[in-house]
Amino acid sequence: MITGLKHKKQRSLKISETRTGFSLAEVLAAVTIGSMILVAVLSIYNRVERSAAKVTKTLRSTQLSSEVLQRIAEDLDRIISSDSDTTINIQNKLKNGFPAAKLTITKTIKDNAKKEQKFEEIIWQSLHDYESPATGLVLYRGYTGTALEDKLLDKSKDNLELARSVPVCSGVTFFEINAIQNEKPVNKWDGPPPTGITVTLSFAEPFKSTNSSWDVPEMEKDTRTIAIDRTRKIQFALEPAQNPEDANIPKSTDTADELKSSLEDQKTKRTGR
Repeated sequence: MITGLKHKKQRSLKISETRTGFSLAEVLAAVTIGSMILVAVLSIYNRVERSAAKVTKTLRSTQLSSEVLQRIAEDLDRIISSDSDTTINIQNKLKNGFPAAKLTITKTIKDNAKKEQKFEEIIWQSLHDYESPATGLVLYRGYTGTALEDKLLDKSKDNLELARSVPVCSGVTFFEINAIQNEKPVNKWDGPPPTGITVTLSFAEPFKSTNSSWDVPEMEKDTRTIAIDRTRKIQFALEPAQNPEDANIPKSTDTADELKSSLEDQKTKRTGR
């Protein structure tokens, strides 16, 4: 009797021991399914990350383009005025296959001996930097002249340090500057300021064009047209009278002068009373 109980107990223990583990096929199936789920999750994560990086890059490039174009417009508005002797020089070339440009704004004055001296000069130019890991060009801004741009920070700098060009941004894939003459763009200019200047900038991914140079899609280019001396006085001319009845119409009118004469007439009438 005791022997039969021991035999049944040993048999139940063997059955329980065999049922507690997993077979090799079950383990391989679990590992395979887990790997497939992990690969699917990682692929989805990589796609989302690339999409987010692309959107962030687009937003940053658009913001950077707006800031650079605004800075160029501020330089033109600050230096060029109706009573100053200012010259503009515009050049467009290819640098390492990328469209590059150079804008030089020079303002001169005359000293006591009536000799011209360079009062201020600002240079915007895009150059290829072989040490930069970014694809494209590096945009530089340089300032020289007898007048200090920042009297507090530039006071302690020597002439060599002041004449250095400062890198503004890198990764520029398209930089073009045109002068507006007779409502048409001109890619070269050297002389007095034109009526306007058009600046085009882009940080988009370039592609090879038909002439083996780099170019970017038109929709990826940020363009700004800057009017030169927007506060200048505009001369108005009135057409001659066509009918005899229009002969009594004055050739020029000035609201301020009319208001002033009206007030003087009213004042004369009051004092006469």
